[in-house]
Amino acid sequence: MTAPAPDGRALARLAALLADDTRARICLALLDGRAWTAGELARLAGVAPSTASDHLTRLVRGGLLVEQRQGRHRYVQLAGPSAAQLVEGLAGYAPGRSEPARSLRAARAVAALAYARTCYDHLAGHLGVLLRDRLLARGLLDGAGGSALTSAGRGWLAELGVPIAPLRAARRPLVRDCLDWTERRPHLAGALGAALCARFFEAGWLTRGGGREVRLTPDGAPALAAALGLAPADLAPPATAPDTGSGRA
Repeated sequence: MTAPAPDGRALARLAALLADDTRARICLALLDGRAWTAGELARLAGVAPSTASDHLTRLVRGGLLVEQRQGRHRYVQLAGPSAAQLVEGLAGYAPGRSEPARSLRAARAVAALAYARTCYDHLAGHLGVLLRDRLLARGLLDGAGGSALTSAGRGWLAELGVPIAPLRAARRPLVRDCLDWTERRPHLAGALGAALCARFFEAGWLTRGGGREVRLTPDGAPALAAALGLAPADLAPPATAPDTGSGRA
């Protein structure tokens, strides 16, 4: 079957959904992969609840978000990996903000996001890029002609307790590179990136901080280092955190 030709008007309508600061901030916040209430997103965007509700309705109707109602609460989240990939890709093209952090607390929050955060359902930041680099360096991924899982990689996943069959059956690429905004290099996405992120949380190696921030736990640092063939000190944040602009994907 021949794919339908691109529709310029449909593309313009989709672009218009993000051509608003409030809606763009909402979509960036939802890159943490979790469902937020309309009230939480209103406070984040600094708008009235009724205004936020109008924006959310447009995003849901446009297919970027999905919603679920529980009692009086309206929960929304990104419609899926494809919607997240779209937001990530556009964020990568947008110039970052050049103003420095206005306080020590803000500077620490920026550095924490640059070190490790979720990018929808996979790891991003310095830690996410390091994960991809180590899988390639150890031959667990084959980077020739596009990243692919190797037989050694399948054995490594088995040791971690990550079953491969569900990943291959997923309706998304097994391995996908995602350009990291703060590192300016790819981190690991796709079904594999999501499964590893979920496994690290399940094992207690990672825990969530505020928003999209991710932290290594005291037990998780040596465990993840061993899994990646590193010393725990190799997982330390870089001495100088990169300029993160406004906390992009």
